[in-house]
Amino acid sequence: MTTFLPKDLADGLEEARKLKARKGSRLRIEADGQSYPVLRRWEDGFSVERELVPQLRGHVDLFEGSRFLATCLIVASAEAAGEMRYEFKRATPARDSAPVDFQQDEEAPVALLGRPD
Repeated sequence: MTTFLPKDLADGLEEARKLKARKGSRLRIEADGQSYPVLRRWEDGFSVERELVPQLRGHVDLFEGSRFLATCLIVASAEAAGEMRYEFKRATPARDSAPVDFQQDEEAPVALLGRPD
């Protein structure tokens, strides 16, 4: 039994796989004012479609939909199966509040309740 597929069928299956990965993922990166879809993401990197995304290097911002996830410093690591894979040199998670520059008391009240009149 052979597993040979004609070239046009193999190309069609590859395009369908890429389309499913693009539509299934809400992840995207922004670099130099342009936005590009992310096919897959793992702990220390991500992959994008090689034909759609120019060669990236340096600083990118990572988003899930419209939610800002992290600012990243990246470097290209490998190219395989039509994907360009990048690794994070640094990935700083986004914060929804500014960091405090003092130690907060654990017993501090969270609200001040007024006396009923």
